[in-house]
Amino acid sequence: MERSRILIVEDESSMRELLAIMLQKQGYDVEGVETYEEATQKIKNGQWDLLITDLWLNDDRDGGIRVLREAQDADNFLSSIVITAHSSVDSAVEAMKLGAYDYLVKPFKNEELKLVVQKALEGKKLRIENRALRLELKRHGRLDDIVGNSLAVNAMKDLIRKVACLSSTVLILGESGTGKELVAKAIHNCSPRSDKPFVAINCGGMPENLLESELFGHVKGAFTGAVSHKDGLFKVANGGTLFLDEIGETSMALQVKLLRVLDEMKIRPVGSATDFAVDVRLISATNKDLDKMVADGRFREDFYYRLNVIPIYVPSLRERREDILLLVRHFLNRFCERAGRRITISDAAEAMLEQHSWPGNVRELENVIERAAALCDSDTIESDDLPRKLCDSTAREPSTGEIPSEGIDLNSHVDAFECSLIKQAMKRTANCQTKAAHLLSLSPRSLRYKLEKYNMKSREA
Repeated sequence: MERSRILIVEDESSMRELLAIMLQKQGYDVEGVETYEEATQKIKNGQWDLLITDLWLNDDRDGGIRVLREAQDADNFLSSIVITAHSSVDSAVEAMKLGAYDYLVKPFKNEELKLVVQKALEGKKLRIENRALRLELKRHGRLDDIVGNSLAVNAMKDLIRKVACLSSTVLILGESGTGKELVAKAIHNCSPRSDKPFVAINCGGMPENLLESELFGHVKGAFTGAVSHKDGLFKVANGGTLFLDEIGETSMALQVKLLRVLDEMKIRPVGSATDFAVDVRLISATNKDLDKMVADGRFREDFYYRLNVIPIYVPSLRERREDILLLVRHFLNRFCERAGRRITISDAAEAMLEQHSWPGNVRELENVIERAAALCDSDTIESDDLPRKLCDSTAREPSTGEIPSEGIDLNSHVDAFECSLIKQAMKRTANCQTKAAHLLSLSPRSLRYKLEKYNMKSREA
């Protein structure tokens, strides 16, 4: 077990040696110094669990208070105890404001000091554990914004937890509408940078010269219309995270400048001759095939490898159909909260939503649910309340092996068909697994596996 380290700051050598010997016998690692200057160096250059300081150091009445300030600046979790022969209410209050655990007046009993030291160290351990617990709860809570319980989504959440504490660049890949910015926010919110800015920009939404100015800033007179100085988003996001969406839309010239920022962590505003240091974690996203773009000479290879340190793939809705109904209920509940209404959705409408191919992914699903909830005439969304194109696309899906001209996603189609049949069987048997398995000519064990796969609930018999 690692031994706690204690720093004693005491100008009286006999007292300093007595405290050191007594605490070493208790199993602690102890060092003693005499002056404020020595204490400052020790605090800056070492990891300490407890500081014990005299209030007066030689003729310096505020020496102990200044040591406490240094300790607080260096480590918020460093516990401290003040000992003094010159007690006063003001000094005691000041010491407590600076985080001192206790204030002992000389002469004190050895057993009293031993107990106070033990309690102070226990208090530090408890504070560290509480912070770790709060951070863990905070991280899990923020990951709950990513709705889904499929294997693909759970694997993505695990990866987010792993990379959040790092400073490496992350490249988020996936189709449009899958929620790439939500993933970027989750990484930021689970990271040590969560109390700093999260700044996002769509690189495909503005011309190259304007995008450069937005990212790096500009000085007055840098170009026509630059009537004043402007900070760029790198500076705005300093200490936090900058999310560059649609990174595949950036020009080769801008990629060179972004590569330099990643290598040196310095930016140069447009029209300026001065570099400024920044501390920013860069997360980028794209729905394009950057490997192919590199091969075609439309994206810089060195920039691509610098971005793609940690890739995270966001699955399409077709690849996680078991999450569709979770998302439907999530979006419907959110709409009801905003609108002050209570709306449900029929089984037939749910089945239709599950069978749709969702080329627009989660964004398309959210829009469909909001539209249906806003326009439905009753308190239940029926199939007729869904967009006609949704009904038509579902009707076009082959039921006897006929493949449409545009092709199909075979795995997704089979999963949707199987899921629909299992739902019907479970509904017909009042959610009884044994009867439903018999109806489907499955063993109860096989049915249980499929119920877990599609995240369905039931009763055993």
